[in-house]
Amino acid sequence: MLEPKLYAEGIAWLLVTLVIYVLSRRANRRYPSWWTSPLLVTWGSLLVLVPLFHSNYSTYLIGTSWLGALVGPATATFALPIYDQRQLIRRHWPILLAGACTGSLLSVALSWVLATALHFPEELRLSLLPRSVTTPFAMAISGTIGGSPGLTASFVAITGIFGSTVGPALTQLMQLRSAFASGAGLGMAAHGTGVARAYQIGPAEGSIASATMVLAGLLNVLAATIISALAR
Repeated sequence: MLEPKLYAEGIAWLLVTLVIYVLSRRANRRYPSWWTSPLLVTWGSLLVLVPLFHSNYSTYLIGTSWLGALVGPATATFALPIYDQRQLIRRHWPILLAGACTGSLLSVALSWVLATALHFPEELRLSLLPRSVTTPFAMAISGTIGGSPGLTASFVAITGIFGSTVGPALTQLMQLRSAFASGAGLGMAAHGTGVARAYQIGPAEGSIASATMVLAGLLNVLAATIISALAR
């Protein structure tokens, strides 16, 4: 049974998390930019505040673990716009599948190569493998292959923030005017955060990004398991 002090501290971190998120959403609506992204602001603020107040991740999870459980149902809602755009997806499914396969394999393989080249510990390397998968998939596979689900969730957040920030700029630089191309790129590179960014561009982009994210998630789970097994 938890000590009352730890329980109270966990609840306090829950309130802090919710307050930061609500305030950052308001700031993002007034000053829309990557640096006011609620995900970035909340994650970055807690990264500073938790150690500053001499707390730790385990204590933080006492009050906030249920928030992570909400990611699964939230991800499932992406199925609705996929259904709405099923004709578009049906026409382009060979390209969608080829792109998701290529992106998934490259993501996992490059993560492993770079982590090995930098002499990261094995647990850290395994935690990096599912970084391009949406959080529910990523945390599940990380724990299965010997990684740290908590670390993986952080890597997923970093990947999503970076991808959703840089992705639209790269799309403009490469002059990709196709809704399919820009949506697939954001869904593959930045998973859930990329999908949210794609919906800001348009419904077709968002639907393609959703389909790509789900497909890439399944492929990444398979690829990460195979590569980590072969590398041991």
